[in-house]
Amino acid sequence: MVFLISTGIMAQTKEGVVIYERKQNMHRSANEEMRAMIPEFNISKQMLLFTEQQSLYKALPEDEAPDPFNNKSGAVIMLGGRSSETYVHFGENRKVKATEIFGEAFLITDTINKHNWKLVDETKTIAGHLCKKAVTTTKSVRQTVRISAAGKEPDKVNPPTPKPEDIEVVAWYAVDLHSSAGPENYMGLPGVVLEVDVDHNGIVFSAQEVRPLSDLSQLKAPKKGRKVTPEEYNKEMKKIVENMGSGPIQIRSGM
Repeated sequence: MVFLISTGIMAQTKEGVVIYERKQNMHRSANEEMRAMIPEFNISKQMLLFTEQQSLYKALPEDEAPDPFNNKSGAVIMLGGRSSETYVHFGENRKVKATEIFGEAFLITDTINKHNWKLVDETKTIAGHLCKKAVTTTKSVRQTVRISAAGKEPDKVNPPTPKPEDIEVVAWYAVDLHSSAGPENYMGLPGVVLEVDVDHNGIVFSAQEVRPLSDLSQLKAPKKGRKVTPEEYNKEMKKIVENMGSGPIQIRSGM
C-alpha cells in the first residue's frame, strides 16, 4: 500500500536550491560601434534558495569576479548587477534588495511585484522536473547603450526619452516544487519558476540544477547598505544615467 501511494502521488518539495544560467543579449541595446567591442551575450550563474515562505536570489560566489563588461577600453558598465541579492518573504509581502553602484551599497525594501500571470496548458521537463507554462506582459523601457569613438565629442543632442513598451514574459514553473519563488522579479506562480524568457530571448533564465537546501541559516535578508525606498533608489539611478549620458559611454534609460 505504501508503495502504491508513493508512486501514485507526486512528492512535493518545499525547500531547495536552484542554479540558473542567466543569458542576456547585449547587442540588442548597443549601437554598431559598441557591438564590435562586446560579446553578444552576458552569461552568468545565479542561485535561488527557497522555502514555502521565503526565497533569496543572488549570484553564485564564483561569478562574483571582476565583470568582463567593465569600463576598460570603453566597454559597458553594468549598474548594480553581480553584487546584488534579493530576499523575499511571501507571507509578509515583503522584498529586500541589496545592490551596489560604483562602490555605494543600497538596501531597498518594497512589496512583492504582482504579475498578472495567465496559466497555459503546456508542459515540459526542466532539470528533471515537470513544469507548466505561464505568460504575462509587463511594461518596461528598453535600455540603449552607445559609445562615442575616441577623439570625438559625445553626442550633444539627447534623443527623446524612451516610453515604456509591452514586454512579453514566458515562465515555466515546477509543479512539484511547492513555493512561489523565482529568479529576480519573476515569481508568484503555483511552483518554483525554473525557466523565464523575457522579451523573446532578450534575457533568459534556465535552471541547470535543483538540489536540497542543506543550511536554512543561509536564507536571510541582507542588511548591508544605505536604506532607501524604491523611489529614492530610482532617483539615484536617474542621476547616474544622466551623468553618463554626456560621456563617451551613454546609457539612455533601461529595462
